[in-house]
Amino acid sequence: MSGQLPVEPICVRVNDAARMIGVGRTKLYELISRGELESVKIGKATRITTASLHRLVERHRGLN
Repeated sequence: MSGQLPVEPICVRVNDAARMIGVGRTKLYELISRGELESVKIGKATRITTASLHRLVERHRGLN
């Protein structure tokens, strides 16, 4: 065992982000286009910041 703590990723792939919040890819891209999620382009790859996923869930928790 290395003794190091696991590190939460800063960004995740689109499929992983969609799975994390329980939506499909189309809905995830919709949330990005509406400015509800922050995405980052690294080369040709699109990544979603985990901080924006947490903020989205918190905002929607307040609506219920």
